[in-house]
Amino acid sequence: MSVTLVKENLREKTEMRKAYCDTLIELSKTNENIVVLDSDLMSSMGMIPYQKAYPNRTFNCGVQEANMMGVAAGLSVVGKIPYAHTFGPFASRRSYDQIFISGAYAKANVRIVASDPGVTAAYNGGTHMPFEDLGIIRCIPEMTILEPTDAVMLKDLIRQTETLYGMFFIRLMRKAAIQVYEEGSRFTVGKAETLREGSDLTIFANGILVPEALKAHDTLKAQGISARVVNPFTLKPIDAEAIVKAAQETGAVVTAENHNVINGLGSAVAEVLSENFPVPLERVGVKDLFGQVGAEEYLQKVYGLLAEDIVAKAHAVLKRKK
Repeated sequence: MSVTLVKENLREKTEMRKAYCDTLIELSKTNENIVVLDSDLMSSMGMIPYQKAYPNRTFNCGVQEANMMGVAAGLSVVGKIPYAHTFGPFASRRSYDQIFISGAYAKANVRIVASDPGVTAAYNGGTHMPFEDLGIIRCIPEMTILEPTDAVMLKDLIRQTETLYGMFFIRLMRKAAIQVYEEGSRFTVGKAETLREGSDLTIFANGILVPEALKAHDTLKAQGISARVVNPFTLKPIDAEAIVKAAQETGAVVTAENHNVINGLGSAVAEVLSENFPVPLERVGVKDLFGQVGAEEYLQKVYGLLAEDIVAKAHAVLKRKK
């Protein structure tokens, strides 16, 4: 598949939620089995246009997220392709047993769309701010976990999930992302994308930390440090081949994620390294804390999720490498 990077990383004009809605409307024109489930967030997720276009294929399950997952699993049994949306914490910890038993254990075919991950929950505050969702879902066998970087990637991945079978957890910010990929880029689920080449260390970043990793790359380059930047947008199955290759070629690794450092991207990379090719590793992420109310930019600073934090970890891992 072909991937092209934009020359300048700017905020996209299209919100992620609109890209999600528009793509499902497009797919539904030729696939009558696609259905949308929601837990009373149709307006928040920008799905009103889908509801108007396909009222008989839209199900508002109310504020009953666990029940919604059971309904989604049931619909998959009769051949439907359900896309079930709610906020990240309710799509993970509140619905866990239904996802595990009715979904994964039963070999269902469901796409769980979990919005407002990590600090992107912003003013919804700590109760709606999932720093643990990927860790929870990562423990479920045969789950595929995706975190689209921008609307370009999101649209391509949603199109792919139309025909791929199984349980998918899609971690999705609702608002406009920083664009990384050119329109028309195509991605392979389970394969990481290398955004910048480098020889001194590798930065693995996903979600909103990808643009920060690119900024960190530029800062390090100005300091005479060559940093590779890799985007493992599929957390599970993780691209172990790309991780081992980076470790062998650069000898040091930094991970950066909008998630608890426990059982997220950093943990997944650490597991691969420890079993295959151990090298010094430093992790940028939330240090085992609860969420709080605040603007996204403020929260990124509070939790240490900025380019400057990645740069600091890069220097720390290079000292250990020496």
